[in-house]
Amino acid sequence: MAFSRLLIANRGEIAVRIQRAARELGMTTIQVYSAADEDSLAVKMADKAINIGPPHAAKSYLNIAAILEAAETTGAEAIHPGYGFLSENADFAEAVEAAGLVFVGPTASTIRTMGDKAAARAAAEKAGVPVVPGSAGRVADFAQARAAAAEIGYSVMIKASAGGGGRGIRVVESAEGLEAAFDQAGAEAKAAFGDSGLYLEKFIARARHVEVQVLGDGRDAIHCYERECSLQRRRQKVWEEAPALALKPNVREALCACAVRLAKSVAYRGAGTLEFLYDDATERFYFIEMNTRIQVEHPVTEMATGVDLVREMLRVAAGAPLAYTQSAIRLRGHAIEARINAEDPAQNFRPSPGTVSDYRAPGGAGTRFDTLLYQGYQVPPFYDSLIGKLIVWDETREAALARMRRALTELIVEGIATTAPLHQELVEDEAVRAGAFHTRWLEDWLSSRQRRAAS
Repeated sequence: MAFSRLLIANRGEIAVRIQRAARELGMTTIQVYSAADEDSLAVKMADKAINIGPPHAAKSYLNIAAILEAAETTGAEAIHPGYGFLSENADFAEAVEAAGLVFVGPTASTIRTMGDKAAARAAAEKAGVPVVPGSAGRVADFAQARAAAAEIGYSVMIKASAGGGGRGIRVVESAEGLEAAFDQAGAEAKAAFGDSGLYLEKFIARARHVEVQVLGDGRDAIHCYERECSLQRRRQKVWEEAPALALKPNVREALCACAVRLAKSVAYRGAGTLEFLYDDATERFYFIEMNTRIQVEHPVTEMATGVDLVREMLRVAAGAPLAYTQSAIRLRGHAIEARINAEDPAQNFRPSPGTVSDYRAPGGAGTRFDTLLYQGYQVPPFYDSLIGKLIVWDETREAALARMRRALTELIVEGIATTAPLHQELVEDEAVRAGAFHTRWLEDWLSSRQRRAAS
C-alpha cells in the first residue's frame, strides 16, 4: 500500500531523522508531540504537528488511542514508531493496521515472536542459529529458575522476556543470590514492560556485544553487516562501531548468514537488528535477542555501507521490494558513533536538563551529527537523556578515531552538561584505540577512574 502522509509516533533526534528520510521520498510529515515538546526541533520541522497529551509518556507517546486519533484527525496514511516507546509493541502495530493504516515495521506476529526474548531464542534454535545456553523458554516461578540455573551452571543471567534497554536483568554468581535477584528482575520487568516474565542464560564474562543489521520486505532479507557495541554503561550502549573489530572474515560471514537465516524464517519486514554475544577466546557467537525496529546506532551502518536504512524502511512499508541484493552491500572503511547525552559524567552521570545557551554542531568530511538540539532549546527532564549522536567515517579505524577526536573538539553545547568529555577521554584511551574491550570494560574503567579521583 503506497502512502504519502506519514505520522511519526516518536520524538527527539529519531523523529528528525525519520522526517528527513520521508521528505526525500516526497512524503508529508505529521509530528505528534507532548506538551513538553511543543518547541522541539521535530515539531518545528514537520509539515503538520499535533499535541497528543501531557509530558508524561504514558499519557502521550505511549497512548495508543491518542496517537490513532491524531492519525485520523490529520489524515495520516502510515505511522513510523521510531525506537523506544511503542516501536516494539505488537498491540500497537495491530491497532495501526486495524485502523486501515500502514505500520512502518514488522507485522504484529513477528514482533510478538521476536520481541519476546524466550520465544526469539526458540525461533533461533529452530533456524539453526546458536544461542547462549539457557532455560527452555520462560521460567514459571522461582522453583523452575533454581532448577534451570543448576542445570546451566553459575554464573547465570536472569533476563526479562519482554522489552530491552538493560532493564529486568540480573547477574547471579551463586545459588545463594538467585531468589532475591529473581524477585528484583521480575518486579523491574513488570514496571518497565508490564510483563514480569523471565528466562535464564549462561553468563559469559568478558564477551563482546556484536549485532547484525538486517533489512527485509516480508519475502526476502539481507544483512548490512555488523556493529561492535561493547562499550556500555549499565547495559546501555555508549559508543558503537562498524564493522566489528574482532571478527575474522569467516566468522563475519557465518554470523551475518545466521542473522539473515533467522530474519527470513520469520518473514521479517523492515529494518531489524539481531544481537549476539561474541567470545574472543573461542571465536564463537551466540544469539541473544532481536530488536524489531530501527536502532539508535543505525547511522554507523549507514556510514559504513552507504545504505539509507530509514528510507528503505519507508519504501518497504509502502509495498516496494528491497532495493538491494546482498551482493550490492559492501563495507566501506570504518565508522564510529559517540552517543551524546544530557548527563554530567563528573557527577556520576546526573541528568542535566535545561536551556541550551549556545550550540555548534561539528562538520567537515565524513562527519554527521544527528540531534534534536538548537540554540535556545529547553531540554526536558521527562525523557531519555540522549540529545545527539556524533558519527564519523574514514577509510581506516585509525583515521576514524582521529576524525572523532577532531569532531568532538568542534562540538559546542553550553547551558547543560553533556557526556562529550567522556568521549574525549575514550578516544585517547589506549585500550579503546586498540579495540581491547568487552561489555564490562567501560564499567570497570569508570570505577577505576572514580577510585583514582577519590584517593
